[in-house]
Amino acid sequence: MYDVVLRGGTIVDGTRMPRYRGDIGISDGRIAAMGRLVDSDAHRVIDAEGLIVAPGFVDLHTHYDAQVFWDPYCSLSGWHGVTSVVIGNCGFGFAPVLPELRERSMLSMTRNEAISLDAMRAGMPWDWVTFPDFLDSLDRTAKSVNLLPYVPLTPLLVWVMGLERAKAGALPTDAEHDELARLLDEAMDAGACGWSAQRLMPTGTMALQRDYDGTPMPTDVMHDETCRVLARVLARRGEGFIQMTISSGDRDADRLRFEEMAAISGRPVIFNVLGAVDRAPDSHLDTIAWLEHCRQKGLRVYGQATTSDFGFTFTLEDFNLFDDSDPWREMLVGTVDERLAKVADQSRREALKSRLPYAGTASLDSIVVIRAHAPDAKRFENHTVADIGRILDKHHIDAFLDIAAGDKLKTTFYVDTMSHEIKPLRDIIDYPWAIPGVSDGGAHTKFATSGRYPTEFITRIVRENGLCELEEAHWRLSTLPAMCAGFRDRGTLVVGAPADIIVYDYDNLTITDTEVVHDLPGGDWRRVQRAQGYHYVLVNGVVTGLQVAPPFVVL
Repeated sequence: MYDVVLRGGTIVDGTRMPRYRGDIGISDGRIAAMGRLVDSDAHRVIDAEGLIVAPGFVDLHTHYDAQVFWDPYCSLSGWHGVTSVVIGNCGFGFAPVLPELRERSMLSMTRNEAISLDAMRAGMPWDWVTFPDFLDSLDRTAKSVNLLPYVPLTPLLVWVMGLERAKAGALPTDAEHDELARLLDEAMDAGACGWSAQRLMPTGTMALQRDYDGTPMPTDVMHDETCRVLARVLARRGEGFIQMTISSGDRDADRLRFEEMAAISGRPVIFNVLGAVDRAPDSHLDTIAWLEHCRQKGLRVYGQATTSDFGFTFTLEDFNLFDDSDPWREMLVGTVDERLAKVADQSRREALKSRLPYAGTASLDSIVVIRAHAPDAKRFENHTVADIGRILDKHHIDAFLDIAAGDKLKTTFYVDTMSHEIKPLRDIIDYPWAIPGVSDGGAHTKFATSGRYPTEFITRIVRENGLCELEEAHWRLSTLPAMCAGFRDRGTLVVGAPADIIVYDYDNLTITDTEVVHDLPGGDWRRVQRAQGYHYVLVNGVVTGLQVAPPFVVL
């Protein structure tokens, strides 16, 4: 007797094999049979006639380390068919952390990943100290997605070296390197999947995601030798993988760092990020050529690709993604009142104009005013700051900052982050080893809603533009990331695999408009985009409470 039978759906199994109509029987959380099954042999039958039945999506780049404690679906990801996520990306996380440094670790996350401090204070149980303790806490937490955690190197470095030495970029002693390796072993014995680090060095062109006070994070100033020591741990264990983002100002040297990590560890290394930007229209092709060069050399360096058509919606009250420019970073550090005084300070303007931030965005003159509150600024809604500058006969940066200052920093702006053109997107989709993702789920929640990327992949890339077949899409969204990340047995619908399954209406799958919702602990808000068209999501054989169909179950 099966626990559940999914009857009559069109199965896209994630293996790249052609779709077919069939039934799936589930027992004890796993797929027990596929083919033509008898309804009477099931405790529950789900009618999937006319619907796509596919493996749940696997999201390798999230920051749900805090949010999972108050949101069992890890939304937005869980709302968009994701059944497995990797947390602890970019070297950021909350374990191991001494009790006296808990507040300090949360403060860091308010800027580098723009996570609400009030939500963290209200929503995190902090019933752990070590990394194995943290995993025990996750095990005790009700959740509707599978979690796979990296060991983030920032808290690890602080634990071993102390906050001041780690922040100063001191070279660990031999004894400290030994302890870092021991702690990584201990964490992986407890269930960690490898390690992660953001290495956006102060000399780099993308020196973003700073600490709450604008200083570099410990991993931004860590030494190559520390990475080598930790890569050797993975080599010795023969398991795990690495996620890194690197910018030192020397692209070739940075790429060699990725290649070295892959060569030393013998394990997959996830490169962040492969994407197309209008400022550098061929940069994605150069990155693809390098990734292919790595493949030809037998080095498992995989590019995680941004495939969403999105930008940042923000106010200068809390925006932090201009940190690659020293004067802009200094202006946007501090309380709202401190920021307001600096934004209005005319003496800063020349430095701000001469050191424009990059941040992977389009040119700043393309920033659009979405909503203004001050009466004299309302007329500029839906205008770019370049247009406003011409209307007011002033530099567009002056127009941008004057409007923000006059509106007490409450003006809502929008700026593109990636190219909207189809050709570069086609280039990325045509490269078979590019992993869609970089949702950043749980982070930057007031600025972006990129956790919607799986739904957008199906609707925009497959259905609307025909850039790949549905079979290829599900392999890329589920199987490939699961294989790279070590999600054992997940990512495909085959007999014996865990029953992580989505059932959706291909023709009517849609992404809803952006909403502002006040659903965070402590009363804070975020921007969200939901999905319509997912009829059922099953995680380990259990229908989650996400859908309108009964039963409402939280794992």
